[in-house]
Amino acid sequence: MAKGYWVSVYRTISDPDKLAAYNALAGPAVRAAGGRTLVRGGRVEARDAGIAERTVLVEFDSFEHAVAAYESAAYREALAALADGVERDFRIVEGID
Repeated sequence: MAKGYWVSVYRTISDPDKLAAYNALAGPAVRAAGGRTLVRGGRVEARDAGIAERTVLVEFDSFEHAVAAYESAAYREALAALADGVERDFRIVEGID
């Protein structure tokens, strides 16, 4: 079964306090749903038309698990804490089986 991934790229962080509140809630929510954070921040080297932005990559056992984690009550609480504190590109993608 192919794994599922959350790919999140932060274009702007306008409220670091909201991001911190989100992180405090999102980490436990992701772990409770079986997610494993593979990349969070760190060095980025953008190529081609890319922009060096904060990037987060979370792995789940399947695409369905990744979707369910996003829709969970615990993660929804984290999203409410984040609110308009960032502008980000968030995707749930299926890995190669």
